Amino acid sequence: MKKGVMRPGHVQIRVLDIEEAVKHYTDLMGLIETDRDEQGRVYLKAWTEVDKFSVVLIEADEPGCDFMGFKVVDEAALVQLEKDLVAYGLDVEQIPEGELKDCGRRIRFTVPSGHAFELYADKLYTGKWGVTEVNPEAWPRGLSGMKAVRFDHCLFYGPELAAVYDIFVNVLGFHLAEQVLDPEGTRIAQFLTVSMKEHDIAFIHHEEKGKFHHASFFLETWEDVLRAADLISMTDTSIDIGPTRHGLTHGKTIYFFDPSGNRNEVFCGGDYTYPDHKPVTWQAEQLGKAIFYHDRQLNERFLTVLT
Repeated sequence: MKKGVMRPGHVQIRVLDIEEAVKHYTDLMGLIETDRDEQGRVYLKAWTEVDKFSVVLIEADEPGCDFMGFKVVDEAALVQLEKDLVAYGLDVEQIPEGELKDCGRRIRFTVPSGHAFELYADKLYTGKWGVTEVNPEAWPRGLSGMKAVRFDHCLFYGPELAAVYDIFVNVLGFHLAEQVLDPEGTRIAQFLTVSMKEHDIAFIHHEEKGKFHHASFFLETWEDVLRAADLISMTDTSIDIGPTRHGLTHGKTIYFFDPSGNRNEVFCGGDYTYPDHKPVTWQAEQLGKAIFYHDRQLNERFLTVLT
């Protein structure tokens, strides 16, 4: 049943030095700064995104992710989803309109894995950056760095994946696109979507609650991913792994770190899915190939470096 969640809307990332972080996300990744607020938060967007922002940076004592937000179709859907979350037994916090600049009211809740999520219906529509809505050119001039196309998804590490699945699928209307099962048949990784994308959000089992693995941004081509790798080396940016291909989702990818230690991904390609597709299943003994299809073995940093 359609619940009304449309797509990922934004992520708030904690950074240790705001100006250093802004330089990373704009000069290297190619996001565009759109605003700042009285709290010192910096608002950013990728050039194809039509709303004012998708990334919020906030200076803090430790890195990580404060929350991820999803946009819903309208206020009626927001009201109904709030009722459904409360009926499920979750505490829902009201965030007033304008607390994030030019964003409508939000409702925030924390799932059993320890991660906070938001739903909202309204955000200032600014259109794609640098191209017109009538007779648009192919791309805007003046983009920097990797020229990120959009904020795509986040991956979180935490416990109680079954309960998280129940909330996202049965309350919020996501469906399961891919999964990893251990030998006993327990799901230890789940890739969930409300679109044709292979995932709008993903979770991997981890004993400690509330850990942030990465925020991911879409690029158009494999050549763009290779160019991103060149830029990572040109700027002496800390790299995790890649360029390579995932088995899960089959996306072509590279992982690296912002100056505060938060992991970023840029990727291209990947599978598509519809709600009538059966989930793609990987067995845990094939996890190395599932995550890094070419190397077929896990990089220790990928499993242990979390914020």
